[in-house]
Amino acid sequence: MLVDSFGRVATDLRVSLTDRCNLRCSYCMPPEGLDWLPKPELLTADEVVRLVTIGVERLGITEVRYTGGEPLLRGDLVEIVAATAALRPRPQISLTTNGIGLARLAEPLARGGLDRVNVSLDTLDRDVFVRLAHRDRLGDVLDGLAGAASAGLLPVKVNTVLMRDVNEHEAVPLLRFCLERGYELRFIEQMPLDAQHGWRRDRMVTADEILGLLKDSFDLTEDDPRARGSAPAELFLVDGGPARVGVIGSVTRPFCGACDRVRLTADGQVRNCLFATDESDLRSALRSGASDDDLAARWVAAVRGKRAGHGIDDPSFLQPARPMSAIGG
Repeated sequence: MLVDSFGRVATDLRVSLTDRCNLRCSYCMPPEGLDWLPKPELLTADEVVRLVTIGVERLGITEVRYTGGEPLLRGDLVEIVAATAALRPRPQISLTTNGIGLARLAEPLARGGLDRVNVSLDTLDRDVFVRLAHRDRLGDVLDGLAGAASAGLLPVKVNTVLMRDVNEHEAVPLLRFCLERGYELRFIEQMPLDAQHGWRRDRMVTADEILGLLKDSFDLTEDDPRARGSAPAELFLVDGGPARVGVIGSVTRPFCGACDRVRLTADGQVRNCLFATDESDLRSALRSGASDDDLAARWVAAVRGKRAGHGIDDPSFLQPARPMSAIGG
């Protein structure tokens, strides 16, 4: 099992398949993009599947989420998903995506074994979308959401980051949009994971502020907290339910004590925390002929050193050198 020194067990594996993205969201990267990883440094499909297999069959991983960058940019994504679905015990398989291309790929992914998707959507306003993402692709994202629902990738979850003086006024319209279509909305506090290192706490819309915006228009009742488990979102019934909305207060309401996640980057590095400042290299060992036993042992050692918390409030906090696009959500 992947157990850290505080007794937390990692069962949720986030696997980044690429650091590339076809959007340039301001809270993630600059408009001109970044220096992408050279293709030889990326894990191949076979390497991804081998490491995921070790995680599932030997180390107790029960959920695998493929992320990026933008994972839909991987031409072998359907094959990776299908190979993951063939594992025994079969893990739950999900995907975090910006939705561009999902309308076309939702059906093949569902047939391959994908269970559900999380789609990023920060605005319903085309002009705001272009301002945030530096691309005019809102229609593609909305089509992707509809395609995912049609393909049965349920529940379709929507991830929204609210930014002060940019899109915070859309909290209520976004929730109405999701309620009308049966999507599950999750508001996420903006985190210090941008490539520009421009994050400022006073510019972040906090969980309390988000709830305040929503309570002006909806009756929110806290869902049974016992059902939350290690999930990052605090859930609230909307107008008595059954519809729910979630708020992920990663900064102001950290949930590190119940964290069950471990990350594998697109170039084969284990990160035991989203905000870790060091990594453990599995790719080099894998390509040097390491056995599955050796790779598993390296993975166990990497998780054992996980810190108690992300430390954003600590004066000594250092933002990770890699941005979110290179880490994977």
